[in-house]
Amino acid sequence: MNKLRAGLVGLGAMGRHHRRVLRHLDGVELVGVFDPAEDPEGHADGIPVVANLQDLVDLGLDYCVVAAPTETHVDVASELAGRGVAILVEKPVADDYARGKQLLERVREAGVVSGVGHIERFNIAAIEMRERIENGELGDVYQIATRRQGPYPVRIRDTGVVFDLATHDLHLASWIGASEYETVSAQTTHRSGRTHEDAVVINGRLENGIIVSHIVNWLTPFKERTVMAIGNRGAFVADTLTEDLTFIENPLHPTDWDTLGHFRGVAEGNRIRYALPKREPLVVEHEDFRDAVRTGGPAGVPLEEGLKVVRVAEAVLASAHDGGASKALGSV
Repeated sequence: MNKLRAGLVGLGAMGRHHRRVLRHLDGVELVGVFDPAEDPEGHADGIPVVANLQDLVDLGLDYCVVAAPTETHVDVASELAGRGVAILVEKPVADDYARGKQLLERVREAGVVSGVGHIERFNIAAIEMRERIENGELGDVYQIATRRQGPYPVRIRDTGVVFDLATHDLHLASWIGASEYETVSAQTTHRSGRTHEDAVVINGRLENGIIVSHIVNWLTPFKERTVMAIGNRGAFVADTLTEDLTFIENPLHPTDWDTLGHFRGVAEGNRIRYALPKREPLVVEHEDFRDAVRTGGPAGVPLEEGLKVVRVAEAVLASAHDGGASKALGSV
């Protein structure tokens, strides 16, 4: 089977990770890279760097990864799709829902395979959590809560913590909970002297009744990536940094302590840390998209799904602007 010819737009921090994976991906040849800043520091690592997007397309691409700044995603991806090139766009797929819908229409008209790089979708701890919930191991799910915290990343210039980080968790909660958002409310803060928000607290409800909460910031002196799902049988806790998943069950044995006896599930039952086959999520993401291009799709995270995340992120920022007022999402 002939190798697929892949291109890459963007050699920032995430673009360099894509370059690393693409160089060694079975069945794929990374034939060229385009970055408006060229490549003064040699991050292309021997891959040809072209002067513009047209030159990249002229290399005969089967697909292209768009890892340029978020504000350029729609324009770059639209041009690629219009030229018949399949596109894997880094998340968030767009910085504006209305423009993102225009990209979706362009992709549908062109008939090309498209996907969004929501990398946590390919994290084995999150995948295992979702599958076990689907199998009923948590019983009725009440709540999904996430924490995504850490220091400010120097790489970020064009967006705030909502679009850069919270979009991971907005996607995860909806995907794990198997339901779209019904309402959100949020508060943000600016503590680091930058234009965009550097912390957000989000509360919401999915259409199936699961309540959600997200704590996301660039202000914490340690890195944390935690997803917790709570149900009547206990809780799943995933650490997506280490790809670990733990189940803590509600107690099965009666308690002789009268005070605790008035409550249900307040004590800790058995705890299981699952042994999972761990692989780098970015590699799994690329394998998924490579196979989608070969077969004609769909990709693991379709453009439509990524666009819904943008819509929720906009509602989060609107709520924060309005002092935390609840925003109803309604149908897309």
